[in-house]
This record gives sequence, C-alpha cells and structure tokens, in this order.
Amino acid sequence: MDIKVQKTIQALKANNMEVFYAEKKEDIVGIVKELLNKGDTISCGGSVTLQDCGVDKLMRNGDYNFLDRTKTDNVAALYRECFSADAYITSANAVTQNGALINVDGNANRVGCIAFGPKKVICIVGANKIVKDVKEGFNRVKTVAAPKNAVRLGLDTPCSKLGHCICVDGDITDGCNSQFRICSQYVVSAYQRDKNRIKVIITPESLGY
Repeated sequence: MDIKVQKTIQALKANNMEVFYAEKKEDIVGIVKELLNKGDTISCGGSVTLQDCGVDKLMRNGDYNFLDRTKTDNVAALYRECFSADAYITSANAVTQNGALINVDGNANRVGCIAFGPKKVICIVGANKIVKDVKEGFNRVKTVAAPKNAVRLGLDTPCSKLGHCICVDGDITDGCNSQFRICSQYVVSAYQRDKNRIKVIITPESLGY
C-alpha cells in the first residue's frame, strides 16, 4: 500500500471514521453492498466518483429505497428527507493526510448530510484526492474540483471558463458573486464524536474530480 494512502487511513481511523481499502475501483461496489441492507433508504450527493466506480447503478438496482432527486418535482423536500436516510453515499472534494474530509457545496444539501442526519455516511475517495493539509485541500477545490464540476453541470461561472477560481490566492472562502457559484458552503470533517458513522472507502486509483 502506498505510504501516503496508509498514513491517511490511519489518520481517518484516529478521527473515529471507519475505513475500508479497495485495491481496485471494481471492489468498491462489493464493499458498499456489505455496508447496506436491502430496503434501506439511501441517497447521494452529485458525484462523478460514484459513476466511475459503479455505485450509482447499485443504488438504482431496486434493492434499496433510493431518494432520487431526478425523479421528483420537489427537490427541496427530497433534500430534507435525506436527513432521515439510513445511508448517504458521496465522495469528498479532498481528504487530508491527517484524517480530515473536505467538502464544498453550492446548496449545502450534501455537506449538511455529511455533517448530520443520515444514520451513516459512506464516502468514496480515490488517491487523487489525498492532500497534505486543509490549505492544500481548499486549493484543490479552487483549481480542480469546482471548475471541473461547474463545467460538468453547465454552470456559467468564472471558474468554468478560466479553469480555476478567480480567488485562488485569497482566503479559502473567497470566490465570485455568481448566482451559480458552486463553492458556497464549506465543511471540514475532522474528529467524529459519533464513532464510525462516517465510513470511508479509499482506493489507490483515481476517481472523480
């Protein structure tokens, strides 16, 4: 196992998160299955990672009560329903080698569920998202995650055109004033008082943005 990955795993465990190692991305679906029960109410945050490893298909296979925002006319109500889910599946924008998950959101529905609500949170991350510290993590958001996701979602923001935030060298929360700004709500998940509620699956492969 890569030393950087091993260090990150041990730090996440020290912060009361349960960690699973997937040698290949194809192993991730099997791990997620073991963490879920048939009939569980589940939902997810928008994530290229879940597509890359096949978990998006697993959630929709009929074994679970999947709260799918693409199947409702009242997205706000569904977002609130997610707080009572058995499991919330997502990725992270970055994970630090000292065991913190970094997530940035536009509407706060995803970071809200990561912080509180669902009985368990399953966070899937590739080694491409491992960073040295929080500062490097937010720099990754400004130069990689936010711009690429803004392009993916067709958002008219400066970062979707420039390929980076207009405030890369500013404070971590600095950004544009676009109504479509994708980096509005910031959450850093460090030590967890609810031990093992957050379950992190790490693979040495690259996944998502």
